[in-house]
Amino acid sequence: MDVKIDKLKQIIPEKYILSNEPMKKHTTFRIGGPADIFAAPESIEEIEAVCRFAKEEGIPLFVLGNGSNLLVADDGMDGIVLQIYKNYSGIEVNGNELTVKAGTLLSSTSKAALNEELTGFEFAGGIPGTFGGAVVMNAGAYGGEMVQVLKEVKVLTKDGEIQTLKAEELELGYRTSNVLKNEYVVLEGVIALEKGNKEEIKAKMDEYALARKTKQPLEYPSAGSTFKRPEGYFAGKLIQDAGLKGYQVGDAQVSEKHSGFVINRGNATAADVMQLISDVADKVKEQFGVTMEPEVKRVGRF
Repeated sequence: MDVKIDKLKQIIPEKYILSNEPMKKHTTFRIGGPADIFAAPESIEEIEAVCRFAKEEGIPLFVLGNGSNLLVADDGMDGIVLQIYKNYSGIEVNGNELTVKAGTLLSSTSKAALNEELTGFEFAGGIPGTFGGAVVMNAGAYGGEMVQVLKEVKVLTKDGEIQTLKAEELELGYRTSNVLKNEYVVLEGVIALEKGNKEEIKAKMDEYALARKTKQPLEYPSAGSTFKRPEGYFAGKLIQDAGLKGYQVGDAQVSEKHSGFVINRGNATAADVMQLISDVADKVKEQFGVTMEPEVKRVGRF
């Protein structure tokens, strides 16, 4: 990979490229082995250049936000991890619409909406992800989802074209879209909000923040909700009713605060988490006949 890195350094500034970069530094789970090449460009042109380079060289490419919904293998990741995060972030306001770069945190986006007295994005204030990741996953909380506010998205296609797509073209569903299937790279998006009362918007954001702090294990590294919500059930309640609150494999544990979260108590490995997820799914299936699907995305050399 050293030869490939040298070639990549001719395309984008060397300061944005790292080799054998530990992925545990770039995931909210604080778990994951090294990525062969880690690139964090700051412009659309540089993002295009990295994607084109990966395609021409036949190198696997994985697009990363702030790593909030990921479990990276202990053995790391092949190819290039393209991080679209702090180096490529920013918000433009146009009336009741915000144009948001993909690497912008949802928390920053919701604060910008608050400052502009725009309502409709309060639900996203505490979701620990980037705007691009939220589009990919149709992220949501407290009855709100991206599909409710997203107007359009600018993407880079696998053929290297930049296209602007209407939200309806993304097939947004429960924690899903067609972004990954179509191999799009989200560059930015527009959300349409409504004028509101600043005090009321702030009160709702504070209410959601308090609920998160009270009910979720924010004091430990995690990847958020570990399982998708099975139809007709709540994942956390099923896990709790199966007697698995506090269940532990190595340093991976079902949170005692909220059974829907798997936390890293310090030195959990991806193998620990995978074993725990498997054990939980087996026990819930055995007791209640319900199939549990992980919401956390597994990537790397498993």
